[in-house]
Amino acid sequence: MTKLALFGAGGKMGMRLGANLAKTDEFETMHVEVSDAGKAAVREAFGVDCVDVDVALDGADIIVLAVPDTVIGKVSHGIIDKVKPGAMIFVLDGAAPFAGHLPKRDDVTYFVCHPCHPPIWNDEKTSEGRRDYFGGIAAEQGIVNVLVQGPESDYALGERVGKAIYAPVARSHRVTLKQFALLEPGLSETVNGSLMKVLRMAMDEVVKKGVPYDCARDFLLGHMNIMGAVMFDQHKGVFSDAANKAIEFGIPVLMKDDWLRCFDDDEIVASVKRIT
Repeated sequence: MTKLALFGAGGKMGMRLGANLAKTDEFETMHVEVSDAGKAAVREAFGVDCVDVDVALDGADIIVLAVPDTVIGKVSHGIIDKVKPGAMIFVLDGAAPFAGHLPKRDDVTYFVCHPCHPPIWNDEKTSEGRRDYFGGIAAEQGIVNVLVQGPESDYALGERVGKAIYAPVARSHRVTLKQFALLEPGLSETVNGSLMKVLRMAMDEVVKKGVPYDCARDFLLGHMNIMGAVMFDQHKGVFSDAANKAIEFGIPVLMKDDWLRCFDDDEIVASVKRIT
C-alpha cells in the first residue's frame, strides 16, 4: 500500500478524512496529532494510536496536512527536511500555496485538492445523502485539484487521494493555482458567502417587520430554489416581467458599480493574505 501520513488527524477535517481513509485498502494511514483530545478521538473512532512525526514521515509517499491555513506554513517548514525525495505534500486548500507559504524544495510534489461540497440540486436517493450538506459521507460532490509543482505523472496520484478522502466523488476538476484562488476565497467566500449573509440579514429584517419566521424562510428558500435553478441552467424557464424589473432596479441598490473588482489580481492576493 501507499504510505500516507495524516497530520491534524484528530481535528475536524482530519477526522473526516480519516473516516474515509479507513474505508479503503489503498493507503496505509499514519495518524499524527498533537493534542491529547485529538489522539483520544482517533483511538475511539478508528481503533488506532497516533504516531510520532518521525515514524509517520519515515518512507511516507504522501503527507496530508489537515491543519488550518494559518499554520500550514509553520507545519510544512517544520517537517520538510524529513520528507523523502519524490514524496507528495497534499494540502486541502490553495490559500497557503498561493501565498507562497510552502517551503522551497524542488524534489517534492505539492498538490491541492478541495471539495466542491454537494450541490443544491442533486439526485440523492437516501435521507443520509440528502442531509450530507458538507460532503464526504453519503452525498456525491465534485473536487477541484491543483498540481502546484511536481511531475505530471503525480497528478493521477493526487487525484486518487482526493477521490478517497472526499468520497463519494461525482466529478473531478483540474485548475491552476491562480484559478483556484479565484474560486476560493473569490467566488465561494468573498462573493457567495457575503451574499448568503445578506440574504439572511434580509430575511431577518422582514421578520422584524412582522412576517412570521417560518413564512419568511419558506418563501425565501423556495424562491432561491426556483430562481437559482433558472439562473444557473438547472431549469429552462424565464422570470416574470415584474421579477426582471425588480432585479434590474435591485442590483444597483445592493451592489457597488465596481464590485467585480473583487476578482482583480490585487484583490485576490489581498484576500488570500488576510486568511493565511
